[in-house]
Amino acid sequence: MARERRGFPVFAAYALPLLRLRPQLTTKEVVMLNLRRGIGTHEPSVISLGQVWVDIMLDVDEIPEQGGFAVADHPKPTIGGSYRVLQAASRMGVPTEHAGILGNGLWAHFIRQSFQDNGITHIGQDRLDEDSGFRVVLTSGSPKKTFIASYGAEAHGDADTFSTLEPQAKDVVHISGNTLMDHTATGVDGFLLKAGTDPAKRDYTLVINPTNTLRLVNDHMLEDLVLARPVWSCNRQEAMTLAERLGAPIDDSKVTIGGGLDDFMHQLCDGLGATLRAPLVVRVGARGAWIREPGGETTHIEGYPTKAIHTRSAGGCHTGVMCAMLAEGHSLAESVKIANAAASIAIQHSVNGVPQCPDYDEAIALIGE
Repeated sequence: MARERRGFPVFAAYALPLLRLRPQLTTKEVVMLNLRRGIGTHEPSVISLGQVWVDIMLDVDEIPEQGGFAVADHPKPTIGGSYRVLQAASRMGVPTEHAGILGNGLWAHFIRQSFQDNGITHIGQDRLDEDSGFRVVLTSGSPKKTFIASYGAEAHGDADTFSTLEPQAKDVVHISGNTLMDHTATGVDGFLLKAGTDPAKRDYTLVINPTNTLRLVNDHMLEDLVLARPVWSCNRQEAMTLAERLGAPIDDSKVTIGGGLDDFMHQLCDGLGATLRAPLVVRVGARGAWIREPGGETTHIEGYPTKAIHTRSAGGCHTGVMCAMLAEGHSLAESVKIANAAASIAIQHSVNGVPQCPDYDEAIALIGE
């Protein structure tokens, strides 16, 4: 029999082959487990459907041509994908849960240990027949990075992957673009259809950050995402890609170094927000973010300028903090303000080029300054 958390089988034998099963619990163990879960005294949580893998970052003088050779300095394995969203939410003091698939092997062990170290609970499926995947990230000093992906268990879900996930009141469910392009996407689509098209009828909040893979998502998947009317959290490039695919009017000809960004962002958010009929957050680095809620005006939430010393984006930190604050009951504007501060600190605290999200008190202290 499958153990359940929030109505979600931790190990669902019918969904994937070779899943690990645990012994049936005693009555006393069930009672203790329910107490730990907070059943009856539910604490709103951030739940991510996103994929998690290992990034192996390699610094090289230049990317070699085919048949060439390069020496990499200081290999830096880190956890990537939606892990950074969950880590950021956890550092805000909010319960965090990963509903995606983890494998069995070296990389999966690294991920599980990081989850344990950061207070992240894995509630999704586990596969014994393959490891979690990894990405090789080559950097040579230029802004653009080269990625080589090896997909693992995280990408091999199916239509039933999230079929029994039942978020509770005030939870925030996070979906990332990295889950929308492989077999696991069918499970995300099924969850979206169950979530319905009216946010007012859901007692939880749905958040999507499309990432830079949005242009590769098929039309059917994108249509179902739009119909679900989640909170959209994008950087400017992602927002422009989304606007182009949906036919929202944009004109970036007025954007210059000396000015014009404010006018353009209002135009982009007004046009895209009206098309989505959903809350929209567009991040612009040190300038903070622009937000628009359905029927409202576009508002600029000022950022906290900092010296950019990172090689990876702080977007995961921003999204995770925003999700955590929404789960705590903050408004969208308040959540984005705290997320702006946290992302700025994360960049300052980069480790091996990866921004490190601060805790809640540090973010609030920066706002107080």
